[in-house]
Amino acid sequence: MAEGKKIRITQTGSHIGRTDDQRATLIGLGLNKRHRTRELVDSPEVRGMINKVRHLVRVEDDKAA
Repeated sequence: MAEGKKIRITQTGSHIGRTDDQRATLIGLGLNKRHRTRELVDSPEVRGMINKVRHLVRVEDDKAA
């Protein structure tokens, strides 16, 4: 299976005081503390998760892919 385009996601906001589903979404993205970064495959599922917590993360497109 060929890998698709990658995106870099960095958590910029805290999960404190957020709803349970937003906390679960951050964990699903592999983020649990501020300033943590993950590289994930750009897919509709990941984009949907990012949209749910867009106020808590920064997204960068990977130029090398």
